[in-house]
Amino acid sequence: MQRVAFVFIFISGIASLGSCAQEPAICGSPSHQIWTDLLTTHVGSDGWVSYQGFIADSVKLNQYLKILSKCAPNANWTEGERLAFWINAYNAFTIKLIVDHYPVSSIKDIKKGIPFINSVWDIDFFKIGGREMDLNEIEHSILRKEFDEPRIHFAIVCASKSCPKLRNEAYTAKSLDQQLEEQTVDFINSDRNLLGGEKIKLSLIFNWFKKDFTKHRTLKEFLKLYAKGSVNEKAKIKYLEYDWSLNGK
Repeated sequence: MQRVAFVFIFISGIASLGSCAQEPAICGSPSHQIWTDLLTTHVGSDGWVSYQGFIADSVKLNQYLKILSKCAPNANWTEGERLAFWINAYNAFTIKLIVDHYPVSSIKDIKKGIPFINSVWDIDFFKIGGREMDLNEIEHSILRKEFDEPRIHFAIVCASKSCPKLRNEAYTAKSLDQQLEEQTVDFINSDRNLLGGEKIKLSLIFNWFKKDFTKHRTLKEFLKLYAKGSVNEKAKIKYLEYDWSLNGK
């Protein structure tokens, strides 16, 4: 009887250890210095990306991705730490996706699954905190759902010419507000938008995510917060064609 009890306790202990091993690690916010080093080296001030440079530096890139994959943000992190983590993760894994399929003319050339149903953003190709994820999940289920921050749309980059510039430094909790502000001002006043005159021509980003920009104000009021010139209140808004060509140099 004692032997049976001992066997039961031993097996229960092994099962308990197994379940603990499967639980995601709880850890602190990581340093993003490796990502800054990579971006400084392989992304120009104009936002153009040297994907061949990232390929040559793949050991360092994979080292950073392993840091991100080790554990997901948790309640012990500040909101700024969580937001910076997910923006960096989106951009870093987007670079990884291009690097793994290079050369490609466009990110949309990378396909998996059912055409017109599954897109490149639906591909599960990385894990964070032990959970398989895709880029759509980071953007729509985390960044857009958990944070009331429309400026994220000028920070996450889809590897295309019509996207906002990929910033050549990592986002950090300490500098996040300033970084998002600079990205927003830069994008709104770039050639991706035409604000002067009787017609306002905007990036399709403002159409795709209009609800994010108009949650607290009108779209024109949002533009006026960041536009360097005047925004005509009576102007009609039209949207420019989106160039999905790779933002490579």
